[in-house]
Amino acid sequence: MTGTERIRELARDWLGLVGAADRDFVVSPVGLWLALGAVASGARGETGGELRGLLGVDGGAAAEAVTRVGRRLSDGDGVAVATGVWSRLSVLDAFRRGLPDVSFGLLPGPGDVSRGAQAALDAWVRRATGGRIGSLPLVLDGSEDLVLLNALALKAAWARPFPAQLTHDEPFTDAHGVTRPEPTMRQRIPVRQVWYVDGVTVVELPCKGKGGDAVRVRCALGPEGAGPAEVLPAAWAGPGERRPVAADAVDLALPRFGLRTRIDAHAQVAALGVRRALRPGADFSGICAADLHVSKVVQEALVEIAEEGVEAAAATAVTMTRSAAPRPLAIERVAFDRPFGVAVPAGADDLPLFVGWRAGTGSRI
Repeated sequence: MTGTERIRELARDWLGLVGAADRDFVVSPVGLWLALGAVASGARGETGGELRGLLGVDGGAAAEAVTRVGRRLSDGDGVAVATGVWSRLSVLDAFRRGLPDVSFGLLPGPGDVSRGAQAALDAWVRRATGGRIGSLPLVLDGSEDLVLLNALALKAAWARPFPAQLTHDEPFTDAHGVTRPEPTMRQRIPVRQVWYVDGVTVVELPCKGKGGDAVRVRCALGPEGAGPAEVLPAAWAGPGERRPVAADAVDLALPRFGLRTRIDAHAQVAALGVRRALRPGADFSGICAADLHVSKVVQEALVEIAEEGVEAAAATAVTMTRSAAPRPLAIERVAFDRPFGVAVPAGADDLPLFVGWRAGTGSRI
């Protein structure tokens, strides 16, 4: 199975976990694959085998595949890809060399998280997504030993924009059966841009660009009651699965819309068959000497469709934590079991508004 087929398979399986038919959402399967692929390049043993089962690659092959896919996407018109790793541990040189397009940085210690690490990674996400995603999709709490971020950004204009003057409110019936007006764009498109796949209607909207490298947006409309896992795979079905439309042209009515989703994918990655990587005892000895496991997998994604074109972005964060048993907490016991004083200071000068002493001989409340 090729890398492209693996990504499509991941998309299909992930949709079955995240895509409820009665709510809006958007995710980036490629973003998740790239982030987990970079982590898988440092996986060994059974940990690597599980990740290979999901991604199709691990070890050196994963590093090569992540680099190849990232460069291929970046060569396309309007697409930007970036990956960064921040660690407070010493990362192996071989891991760095295997990912030549990945930037590496120092993750401050736990006490410094609130004094810059969050802000620095937030700023990286803003830059990498062209400002479309404003911050890291998770809040650092100081437990992270390594943070890997992948960012995708897209901005492309339609090859044939929708005429703005044709956009009008038209009825849209949501998944709960409620009909309401939605701003709807209209355009007559060539019949070659529309086809059927197993009862699903697929419409392709090409963007400006160089031939095969141009971005294409495909919208898929399934039968009433069909869910995303049943409908969306038709959007990447091959030519042999497509049935042409028997018409000379197609009048398209498409709502102008935007979607944004932040999703905790940790449990979903486990449901997809990757478990060893997510718990202490995982083998990521290809990353560093410390015993690491994946502690969080979070993604934020958005897509906006309008008359002029499409904008989209995704930021996928994978955090890793040392697998060793945590050091017992040092706890100091303070018991007010003898006479003690009490003060109520006021203002910046700590003026003693009230002071007292509890000797234990007076009245009790």
